[in-house]
Amino acid sequence: MAAPFLLDDRAHGGLGLTTEQVGWVYGTAGVAALLCGGLLGGMLASRNGLKFWLWWMVLAIHIPDAVYVYLSYAQPQDTHVIGACVALEQFGYGFGFTAYMLYMIYIARGGHETAHYAICTGFMALGMMLPGMLSGKLADKLGYQHFFLWVLLATIPGFIVTALIPLDAEFGKKTTS
Repeated sequence: MAAPFLLDDRAHGGLGLTTEQVGWVYGTAGVAALLCGGLLGGMLASRNGLKFWLWWMVLAIHIPDAVYVYLSYAQPQDTHVIGACVALEQFGYGFGFTAYMLYMIYIARGGHETAHYAICTGFMALGMMLPGMLSGKLADKLGYQHFFLWVLLATIPGFIVTALIPLDAEFGKKTTS
Protein backbone atom coordinates (compact mmCIF):
# COMPACT_ATOMS: atom_id res chain seq x y z
CA MET A 1 0.00 0.00 0.00
CA ALA A 2 3.03 2.27 -0.02
CA ALA A 3 2.69 3.34 -3.66
CA PRO A 4 -1.07 4.11 -3.46
CA PHE A 5 -0.41 6.03 -0.23
CA LEU A 6 2.33 8.08 -1.86
CA LEU A 7 0.15 8.80 -4.91
CA ASP A 8 -3.23 9.34 -3.22
CA ASP A 9 -4.17 12.96 -2.67
CA ARG A 10 -3.84 14.55 0.75
CA ALA A 11 -7.60 14.90 1.16
CA HIS A 12 -7.78 11.09 1.18
CA GLY A 13 -4.86 10.75 3.60
CA GLY A 14 -2.14 10.19 1.01
CA LEU A 15 0.90 12.30 0.25
CA GLY A 16 -0.21 13.49 -3.19
CA LEU A 17 3.07 12.82 -4.97
CA THR A 18 3.28 12.73 -8.74
CA THR A 19 4.27 9.51 -10.48
CA GLU A 20 7.63 11.14 -11.25
CA GLN A 21 8.19 11.87 -7.55
CA VAL A 22 7.19 8.31 -6.59
CA GLY A 23 9.64 7.09 -9.22
CA TRP A 24 12.40 9.12 -7.59
CA VAL A 25 11.42 8.10 -4.05
CA TYR A 26 11.08 4.39 -4.78
CA GLY A 27 13.07 3.92 -7.96
CA THR A 28 16.13 5.87 -6.87
CA ALA A 29 16.28 6.41 -3.12
CA GLY A 30 14.38 3.23 -2.25
CA VAL A 31 16.25 0.89 -4.56
CA ALA A 32 19.65 2.29 -3.56
CA ALA A 33 18.80 1.87 0.13
CA LEU A 34 17.39 -1.63 -0.43
CA LEU A 35 20.60 -2.71 -2.16
CA CYS A 36 22.77 -1.17 0.56
CA GLY A 37 20.75 -2.88 3.27
CA GLY A 38 20.94 -6.24 1.54
CA LEU A 39 24.66 -5.96 0.91
CA LEU A 40 25.36 -4.90 4.49
CA GLY A 41 23.18 -7.72 5.80
CA GLY A 42 25.03 -10.27 3.70
CA MET A 43 28.45 -8.95 4.71
CA LEU A 44 27.63 -8.92 8.42
CA ALA A 45 25.98 -12.34 8.35
CA SER A 46 29.05 -13.78 6.63
CA ARG A 47 31.23 -12.47 9.47
CA ASN A 48 29.21 -13.49 12.52
CA GLY A 49 26.56 -15.88 11.24
CA LEU A 50 22.79 -15.61 10.98
CA LYS A 51 22.13 -16.41 14.62
CA PHE A 52 24.24 -13.46 15.78
CA TRP A 53 22.42 -10.97 13.52
CA LEU A 54 18.95 -12.51 13.51
CA TRP A 55 17.27 -10.19 16.03
CA TRP A 56 18.90 -7.09 14.56
CA MET A 57 17.61 -8.11 11.15
CA VAL A 58 14.12 -8.84 12.45
CA LEU A 59 14.03 -5.40 14.05
CA ALA A 60 15.40 -3.84 10.87
CA ILE A 61 12.69 -5.32 8.68
CA HIS A 62 9.78 -4.47 11.00
CA ILE A 63 10.54 -1.28 12.95
CA PRO A 64 11.04 0.95 9.87
CA ASP A 65 7.38 0.31 9.01
CA ALA A 66 6.81 3.05 11.58
CA VAL A 67 7.99 5.62 9.01
CA TYR A 68 4.67 5.13 7.23
CA VAL A 69 2.83 5.83 10.47
CA TYR A 70 4.85 9.06 10.71
CA LEU A 71 4.26 9.91 7.05
CA SER A 72 0.51 9.26 7.31
CA TYR A 73 0.13 11.50 10.36
CA ALA A 74 2.61 14.27 9.50
CA GLN A 75 1.95 14.28 5.73
CA PRO A 76 5.20 16.12 4.99
CA GLN A 77 5.39 18.03 1.74
CA ASP A 78 9.15 17.91 1.29
CA THR A 79 9.99 15.15 -1.19
CA HIS A 80 13.44 14.79 0.39
CA VAL A 81 11.90 14.00 3.78
CA ILE A 82 9.55 11.49 2.18
CA GLY A 83 12.45 10.01 0.20
CA ALA A 84 14.57 9.70 3.35
CA CYS A 85 11.73 7.92 5.15
CA VAL A 86 11.18 5.51 2.26
CA ALA A 87 14.95 4.95 2.00
CA LEU A 88 15.11 4.13 5.73
CA GLU A 89 12.26 1.64 5.38
CA GLN A 90 13.79 0.07 2.28
CA PHE A 91 17.24 -0.15 3.89
CA GLY A 92 15.68 -1.97 6.83
CA TYR A 93 13.81 -4.24 4.45
CA GLY A 94 17.00 -5.10 2.56
CA PHE A 95 18.96 -5.70 5.76
CA GLY A 96 16.20 -7.72 7.39
CA PHE A 97 15.29 -9.72 4.30
CA THR A 98 18.83 -11.11 4.37
CA ALA A 99 17.82 -13.08 7.45
CA TYR A 100 14.76 -14.47 5.71
CA MET A 101 16.74 -15.56 2.65
CA LEU A 102 19.44 -17.16 4.79
CA TYR A 103 16.83 -18.95 6.87
CA MET A 104 15.25 -20.37 3.72
CA ILE A 105 18.68 -21.65 2.70
CA TYR A 106 19.13 -23.04 6.22
CA ILE A 107 15.94 -25.08 6.22
CA ALA A 108 16.38 -26.20 2.59
CA ARG A 109 19.66 -28.00 3.38
CA GLY A 110 19.88 -31.73 2.85
CA GLY A 111 18.44 -33.77 0.01
CA HIS A 112 16.59 -31.91 -2.75
CA GLU A 113 17.86 -28.48 -1.66
CA THR A 114 16.74 -26.75 -4.83
CA ALA A 115 13.20 -28.12 -4.60
CA HIS A 116 12.95 -27.24 -0.91
CA TYR A 117 14.22 -23.73 -1.54
CA ALA A 118 11.70 -23.33 -4.37
CA ILE A 119 8.89 -24.45 -2.06
CA CYS A 120 10.06 -21.95 0.57
CA THR A 121 10.07 -19.22 -2.07
CA GLY A 122 6.53 -20.18 -3.06
CA PHE A 123 5.34 -19.93 0.54
CA MET A 124 7.10 -16.56 0.81
CA ALA A 125 5.27 -15.30 -2.28
CA LEU A 126 1.96 -16.65 -0.97
CA GLY A 127 2.62 -14.93 2.36
CA MET A 128 2.97 -11.65 0.52
CA MET A 129 0.21 -12.20 -2.03
CA LEU A 130 -2.65 -13.13 0.31
CA PRO A 131 -2.30 -10.10 2.61
CA GLY A 132 -1.68 -7.94 -0.46
CA MET A 133 -5.04 -8.99 -1.86
CA LEU A 134 -6.78 -7.67 1.24
CA SER A 135 -4.62 -4.65 2.00
CA GLY A 136 -6.41 -2.25 -0.33
CA LYS A 137 -9.81 -2.96 1.16
CA LEU A 138 -8.36 -2.77 4.67
CA ALA A 139 -6.65 0.56 3.93
CA ASP A 140 -9.89 1.93 2.48
CA LYS A 141 -11.82 0.82 5.56
CA LEU A 142 -9.29 1.98 8.17
CA GLY A 143 -7.68 4.95 6.42
CA TYR A 144 -3.93 5.16 5.92
CA GLN A 145 -3.12 6.23 9.48
CA HIS A 146 -4.87 3.29 11.11
CA PHE A 147 -3.81 0.92 8.35
CA PHE A 148 -0.12 1.61 8.97
CA LEU A 149 -0.68 1.20 12.72
CA TRP A 150 -2.29 -2.16 11.89
CA VAL A 151 0.79 -3.09 9.85
CA LEU A 152 2.96 -2.43 12.91
CA LEU A 153 0.72 -4.63 15.05
CA ALA A 154 0.76 -7.33 12.39
CA THR A 155 4.55 -7.66 12.83
CA ILE A 156 4.13 -9.06 16.36
CA PRO A 157 3.69 -12.70 15.21
CA GLY A 158 6.99 -12.37 13.32
CA PHE A 159 8.76 -11.52 16.55
CA ILE A 160 7.12 -14.46 18.34
CA VAL A 161 8.03 -16.94 15.61
CA THR A 162 11.61 -15.65 15.53
CA ALA A 163 11.99 -16.47 19.21
CA LEU A 164 11.03 -20.07 18.45
CA ILE A 165 13.36 -20.92 15.58
CA PRO A 166 16.46 -22.97 16.28
CA LEU A 167 19.64 -21.96 14.46
CA ASP A 168 23.15 -23.30 14.28
CA ALA A 169 25.43 -20.52 15.53
CA GLU A 170 27.89 -21.20 12.69
CA PHE A 171 25.33 -21.02 9.87
CA GLY A 172 25.96 -18.21 7.42
CA LYS A 173 29.53 -17.54 8.48
CA LYS A 174 31.99 -17.36 5.66
CA THR A 175 34.44 -20.22 5.80
CA THR A 176 37.94 -20.05 4.44
CA SER A 177 39.29 -23.01 2.55
